[in-house]
Amino acid sequence: MTSPTHQAPRKRNPLTRRTRLRTAPVLAGKTVLARTTVAALVFALGLTGCVPLFLPQQAPTTSAPTGEKVSAALKPFYSQVLKWKDCGDGLQCTTASAPLDWTDPGTEKVDLALVRHPATGTRVGSLLVNPGGPGGSGYDFVKESLDYATDAKLQAGFDVVGFDPRGVGRSSSVTCYEPAQMDEYLYGLPVAARGSDAWIQELTVAAADFGDACQKNTGALLGHVDSVSAAHDLDLLRAVLGDKKLNFLGYSYGTFLGATYAELYPGKVGRLALDGALDPSTTNADVTRVQATGFENALRSYLADCLAGENCPFDGSVDDAMATIGALLASVDVSPITATDGRQLGANTLLTAIIYPLYQATAWPNLSEMFTSVLNGDADVAFQFADGYNGRSADGKYLDNSTEAFMAINCVDYSYNADPALMRAQAAEIEAAAPTIGKYMTFGDIGCANWPYKFTGERSQIKAEGAAPILVVGTTNDPATPYVWAQSLADQLDSGALVTYTGEGHTAYNKSNACVNTAVDDYLLKGAVPASDPMC
Repeated sequence: MTSPTHQAPRKRNPLTRRTRLRTAPVLAGKTVLARTTVAALVFALGLTGCVPLFLPQQAPTTSAPTGEKVSAALKPFYSQVLKWKDCGDGLQCTTASAPLDWTDPGTEKVDLALVRHPATGTRVGSLLVNPGGPGGSGYDFVKESLDYATDAKLQAGFDVVGFDPRGVGRSSSVTCYEPAQMDEYLYGLPVAARGSDAWIQELTVAAADFGDACQKNTGALLGHVDSVSAAHDLDLLRAVLGDKKLNFLGYSYGTFLGATYAELYPGKVGRLALDGALDPSTTNADVTRVQATGFENALRSYLADCLAGENCPFDGSVDDAMATIGALLASVDVSPITATDGRQLGANTLLTAIIYPLYQATAWPNLSEMFTSVLNGDADVAFQFADGYNGRSADGKYLDNSTEAFMAINCVDYSYNADPALMRAQAAEIEAAAPTIGKYMTFGDIGCANWPYKFTGERSQIKAEGAAPILVVGTTNDPATPYVWAQSLADQLDSGALVTYTGEGHTAYNKSNACVNTAVDDYLLKGAVPASDPMC
C-alpha cells in the first residue's frame, strides 16, 4: 500500500501495494495461510465429493469467438479459438495470445493463462474475475478459492473465468530476483538513519538494482504491463470467450482495471461489479496518505475491540495502546529483534505484520497474538505474518511473482518524483494523517522514480460515458481501499451505482452480509441496479 520502496513494511515498501490482493488472512495459531484466500479451498474441497451428482451438460471444449470486426493486425488475436483442457476439480484451463504492444500488434505476443469453472445451471455468459494487487493471480483465485471468489448463484449462472493479467503468474510474467535477493529486498535493513540523505541514497541504489534486474530478466514485456494494456487484453478475452459484452467482477485493484476497461470500451460494458474501489484520479502521494489514514483507523478499531475483551496485550485507552505500538515500531527501527531463522525484524517488516491481519476483522485475535510475542521479544510470529503477506513460504521460496508484478505495474501506472525535498514534504503530510504508522509509509516514490519505464498517461477521473450501469461496492472502514474512493468512483462514472457496506475489512461481497450479496448477485445475474444505495 503506499508506493514502491521503503516506507511501509517490506524493505522497499511492501505496503506500497495500494490495493493488495483480496485476501482473507486466515491465521490459524502460528500458521499464516497465504494470500490467495486458502480458506475458500476448504469449502471447495468439501463440495467436490457431491459434484458428480449435479453436473450440468458438458461445457464445450473450444470457444466460439464473437467474430466482430477488428483491424487486420488484430484479427488473428480476436479470431483465435481457445481449446480448453481439464485441469481437475471440474475446472478447465487454456492459454490465449495477445499483442505485446497494443499500439503495434504485429510484433511480439504475450500469453494469458485462463481457468474456468463452467456454469452449473442456466448459463448467462462468462464472468471474468480479478482479485486485485496489482499482481494478484486470477487463475489461482478461481482454481484454489472459487467459493471465496464467487457464491453458488454466480457459479450457477456464469462460466467463472480466472485469468492472470500480463506480467502476472502463469501468463507472460515479470521476473526480477532469486529468493535470496528478494529476501534482502523485502526484509533487509538499511544502514543509515531513516529519512537521512544517506538513507535515501541507499534506497535509491537498491531500487535501481531491482529495476535493472527486472529489465534484464523480463525483457520488453516490462514496458507493457500497464493497466491500459491489460484492459485491452480484457476486451480480447471477452471476444474469444464468445461474449458480446464484458461481465466482470473486480476486487481492489481489479476495480481500476474494470473502470479502465469501461473508459476504453463503454459500449461493450455488460455488467461490471467493482468491490473495494480505487479512485482512478488519485496521485501516488494521495494514495499513500489516504491508505495510511485507513490503516491507522483500522488499527484503532482493532484496539477498541481488543481492550474491551480478554487476553489483550495492551492496557489503558486506545490512545495509550497506539502510543505503545508507536514506541514498539520506533524501538525495532533502531534495535531489530532477531528471529529464529536469523532474519531481523525492523519497523517496516513489523508494520507489514500489523497490516496483514487488519484486512479482515476476523483476524484481529491473531494480531493480538503477534503483538504479545513481539512485546516479549519474539519475532517469529511477526515474520510468519509478513511472509504470508509477501507470499513467502517457510522454506524461503516465493509462491508467485506478485511482488515483482506489483512493482512493475504500479511503476508504469503512476508518476513519481525523485526530489528529496518534495518527498520530505509529502512525508510530513502522511505522518500528520497517520501519527503512529505514517512514518513507515513514506518516501515510496524512490522505488519507481528511476524505473526503466515511465508512466506516459495522466491520472484522471473515469467517466465511461455511454456505458451500461456499473456497480461500485465500498466498505466504510476498509483500510486498503478506503470508502471515500468508492464514493468518488461511483460519482465519477456516468452510470455508477454505489452499494455501501457499514463495517470493517477489505471488500464486502461474498462474506457474511446478505444485503451486499443480494445486490451484487441480482446485478450480475439479472442486471438489476438498486434504485438507491441500500446502505447494507
